Amino acid sequence: MDEKMIRKIEGHLRGTFANARINLVPRPKQKDSAEVYIGEEFVGVVFEDEDEDGSFMFEMAILAEDLPGR
Repeated sequence: MDEKMIRKIEGHLRGTFANARINLVPRPKQKDSAEVYIGEEFVGVVFEDEDEDGSFMFEMAILAEDLPGR
């Protein structure tokens, strides 16, 4: 994933979630993905979709400890 594509996806996520604090950071050992941050907090990974050329997947884990009432 090159820098141009990272910025394109970053812009899409910022618009979709109405949050200008979303940043994508390239992963040094993985060329097909980037880490997603809101401010300084890591929230997930965007990676190339192997099944559909030119498409991407956004994966975000929600930990039990982060949910209210825990």
